[in-house]
Amino acid sequence: MTEITETEALSRVAALCSTAEHCRAEVVEKLQRWSIAYDAIDRIVSRLEQEQYIDEERFCRAFINDKYRFAKWGKMKIGQALQLKKIPSFVYRPLLNEIDEEEYLSILRGLLTAKRKSVHADTEYEQNGKLIRFALSRGFEMKDIRRCMDVSEENDYFE
Repeated sequence: MTEITETEALSRVAALCSTAEHCRAEVVEKLQRWSIAYDAIDRIVSRLEQEQYIDEERFCRAFINDKYRFAKWGKMKIGQALQLKKIPSFVYRPLLNEIDEEEYLSILRGLLTAKRKSVHADTEYEQNGKLIRFALSRGFEMKDIRRCMDVSEENDYFE
């Protein structure tokens, strides 16, 4: 592999960031894989932030919307993923709190209803335990799971 200059790296990463949202940590990781010097990485990332190719808040907003709407992740799992991307909690916590509560609970209800059909259990107690573990593994909080399980069970009894 040929050596990449700082200018080439800047233009490549700018092109990358203009096609999809990326956070600072992802860009730094990519530049490190290209064996760019640490001082050059700092200059490149600063320039990208200055020209708004990288914006942590914009990245978090897009990431959160994608993960809870399409991947059907809960707030806990989204927060953990953002921590792994080295995003400070003061950036993503307010954005997690902006999630529409009714839409969020609707997603969880849909997950629980679909899972209820495929869960094999001898008793309702065992089935509920499996549903709770499933929802927890998707990153939903117990208070939300309880609210949705009550509604879900009512709907199942009336069908």
